[in-house]
Amino acid sequence: MPFGIQLGGGTDINQAVAYCAERIGRPEKARLALITDLYEGGNEDDLLRRLAALARSGVNVIVLLAPTDQGRPGYAESTAAKVAALGVPAFACTPDIFPDLMSAALRREDVVAWAAGADIEVARAERSAAAPMPLPSSKVR
Repeated sequence: MPFGIQLGGGTDINQAVAYCAERIGRPEKARLALITDLYEGGNEDDLLRRLAALARSGVNVIVLLAPTDQGRPGYAESTAAKVAALGVPAFACTPDIFPDLMSAALRREDVVAWAAGADIEVARAERSAAAPMPLPSSKVR
């Protein structure tokens, strides 16, 4: 269960993504849901290059921003903006709508449009660090 694990701690996200990338045999059929706070403990530039390469190869990449213990998104906003600039959706959602998100991703729907329909703000390339994204308070109808 993704929302029942301990998050944070300077993870080498790039190394984890590299591990996953090595196991992808058919990029056009693959989905990668990266649940992270984007505080890269390794090489951020390599992480961004790897995510871009995965997306270009046809992998359906989604970055689900980790919530804090208080239930608010807690993530590296500048990195989220860089990920969004790659065309990779990055946003936070509550556990109650996570299954709907994964369902949309598995059907290869436009998850940015799905997020908008669920009243979820998606990280944008131009996003200011002064305005963190709120989590939606209601379940998708």
